[in-house]
Amino acid sequence: MYKTSANVGFFYNQTQIEMDNTTLIIVAGVVGLLIGFLVAKMMEKGKATKTMSNAKKEAADIVREAKKEGESIKKDKIFQAKEKFLELKAEHEKVIINKDKKIAEAEKRTRDKESQVSNELAKNKKLNEQLNVQIKDVNHKSEVLEKKQTEVEKLHKSQVQQLEVISGLSADEAKSQLLESLKETAKTDAMAYLQNTLEETKLTAQQEARKIIINTIQRIGTEEAIENCVSVFNLESDDVKGRIIGREGRNIRALESATGVEIIVDDTPEAIILSCFDSVRREVARLSLHRLVTDGRIHPARIEEIVKKTEKQINEEIAEIGKRTVIDLGIHGLHPELIKAVGRMKYRSSYGQNLLQHSREVAKLCGIMAAELGLNPKLAKRAGLLHDIGKVPNSETEVETPHAILGMQWAQKYGEKKEVCNAIGAHHDEVEMTTLISPIVQVCDAISGARPGARRQVLDSYIQRLKDLEDIAFGFNGVQKAYAIQAGRELRVIVESEKVSDDKAAELSFEISQKIQTDMTYPGQVKVTVIRETRSVNVAK
Repeated sequence: MYKTSANVGFFYNQTQIEMDNTTLIIVAGVVGLLIGFLVAKMMEKGKATKTMSNAKKEAADIVREAKKEGESIKKDKIFQAKEKFLELKAEHEKVIINKDKKIAEAEKRTRDKESQVSNELAKNKKLNEQLNVQIKDVNHKSEVLEKKQTEVEKLHKSQVQQLEVISGLSADEAKSQLLESLKETAKTDAMAYLQNTLEETKLTAQQEARKIIINTIQRIGTEEAIENCVSVFNLESDDVKGRIIGREGRNIRALESATGVEIIVDDTPEAIILSCFDSVRREVARLSLHRLVTDGRIHPARIEEIVKKTEKQINEEIAEIGKRTVIDLGIHGLHPELIKAVGRMKYRSSYGQNLLQHSREVAKLCGIMAAELGLNPKLAKRAGLLHDIGKVPNSETEVETPHAILGMQWAQKYGEKKEVCNAIGAHHDEVEMTTLISPIVQVCDAISGARPGARRQVLDSYIQRLKDLEDIAFGFNGVQKAYAIQAGRELRVIVESEKVSDDKAAELSFEISQKIQTDMTYPGQVKVTVIRETRSVNVAK
């Protein structure tokens, strides 16, 4: 038991010693860490102190450098300011010198003007004195003239009284006789002078006008084409006529009803006549018949179908013709409705002349003539093309309006210029001409319509126009015979030599031309020639 206690004590002591050693080691470690921490702190503090001292030194160096640079900049700025001041001072001195110079010049001009004004005042004073002297002289002469005028009037009255006693006429009667004789003489002289002046003016104007018109016409190639109111549809054989007529005529009635064209089937071999004043309807009927005959199926339902298709095709063709026409003539910006109207003119005629061909011709003539006269050829060409669009109305109500007025209304509606509208409306004198293009369109329309072969002329109206010309001549005193020649473009008048003198013949020619111009409507000009002759006839036996 003692041994056991001793062992226990030994192990206790041994354990106590080990614990004491561990405690010492721990304490020694803690002390070492503290000492190391303190040493590190001291070293860090030393480094910080050294860094602070270096930073302060560098800061001091930077401050010194900054002060040096500031001083340098300050000196530069002061130097620049001085230079700027000197420059501004020099400029200011220059301005002051210029102003002084201008002031001196202005003072010199003022002194010169003052001197000039003084001279003018002296001259005016001298002139005023001379004027006063002249006024006194004029007043004196006026008094003398009044006295002489009074004496002259007294002498005139006495002479008039003596003349009245000698002649047996009063002064008023003698004056009226003298005035009548002077009137006749003055009228004859005036008519002769007027006739000579008109002849000279007409000669010059006609030469220039003929030159322009001939040059214009020579540059236009035209075709002489006459259109009728009927079209002939050729058939391969007469057997087709029966199919076209149909049972009890139902096919031909359906075709006439759908197209509005009169279809004449007679004994003419292998031909059918289509009669209608509307060329569009005739063309629709012709194309429809061609399709029906080619297809072989001819009955009312098929006829209506073909006619509708043909009308659509014709409308498309009309628009295409209008587009090609304006492109060929170089006209741009035309409204689509006006383009369609231009296309429809292909299927219209005026006195047998194709309306589209006539309008194209007028457009080209207008363009050339406007260029010759120094006007706008494009505008003139536009007016020439559109001048007859009123002849292709869209509805029956528009037919009653004159075609020139209707065309002008369309042009205004679709935004054409005032010059074009006036030219369209005035080419038959329905409205007053306000632009230079209007007479050009009128002249070119007359040129295109009056050329030989362009249009049909009704014989009765032609003969009536010639008779009217001769009747106007017979309405004047002294006219013995009158002949309208050259298709009504010249009127030759033969007068009685006993009743009409040479001077009266010139007056009669002028009066007849004015009467024709006032009372008649005619294309171009009418030349009036008055012939007066005296014949002495003797017979030798």
